[in-house]
Amino acid sequence: MRLHDLFPAPGSHKAKTRRGRGLGSGLGKTAGRGHKGQKARAGGSIRRGFEGGQMPLQRRLPKRGFTNPFRVEYEVVNLRDLNRFDAGTEVTPELLKSMRLVRRRLPVKILGEGEVDRPLIVKAHAFSKSAVAKIEAADGRTEVI
Repeated sequence: MRLHDLFPAPGSHKAKTRRGRGLGSGLGKTAGRGHKGQKARAGGSIRRGFEGGQMPLQRRLPKRGFTNPFRVEYEVVNLRDLNRFDAGTEVTPELLKSMRLVRRRLPVKILGEGEVDRPLIVKAHAFSKSAVAKIEAADGRTEVI
């Protein structure tokens, strides 16, 4: 077998349709674009949200709300996830990241969902009141970083 003997399998290759190549081709004259108008012209695509020159919906509606620039976003960890650590372990954000309990590089907040059944030393950037109560009830300690 030589390079000039290679060809695609029968039926696997479909020839590109050549538009605007005479009436006999089936796609001559208007080349499948219909008659006249914006969509028949080259470059005649209409951008998203365009309403024919009328004031678009996103500009007719009033603005609402605002975004607080001082908002602090936390990576949250629930108490039930801390039961995988041995008693007396010092749980830090770095340890949580290595155990894949947190993914992003954000401050960590411990929430009180679930129960903790062993004494742990938990260091995080923020705690919910219920999380502090449950950790201390299990003879553990909390420390805000």
